[in-house]
Amino acid sequence: MAILKGTKLNSILFGKCPVCQNESMYVQPNPYKLSQTLKMHERCSHCDTKYKIEPSFFYGAMYVSYPVGIAFATAAFTITYFFIGATLVNTFLAIVGTMVVFLPVIMRLSRNIWINFFMSYDKTKDQLTGS
Repeated sequence: MAILKGTKLNSILFGKCPVCQNESMYVQPNPYKLSQTLKMHERCSHCDTKYKIEPSFFYGAMYVSYPVGIAFATAAFTITYFFIGATLVNTFLAIVGTMVVFLPVIMRLSRNIWINFFMSYDKTKDQLTGS
């Protein structure tokens, strides 16, 4: 979405390079290819940004994954209990199912949020090749 270009939201939602937002950080765009869910490019091919700032950099994403998971669980609870009117047992099962199904998405979102704490969009790097 061109309207989000240059915002952290664009980088977080679509897994784009946080500096130029021209390339996906991930080798495989589909998070449900489980063997490659977290496999990332070493650097951005457009602006040469190094994604792993230091060894074990993305361990910090674990701190982000907790509130992201809570948001998904809260959404599942709200939808199943209040809108659908399910029992508490069925609501619990819906929450567990949601967490299992969305685990790859939660892991990627957490990494995207974490890297965007430390890097920001740079319009000059976006325009390196005249895009």
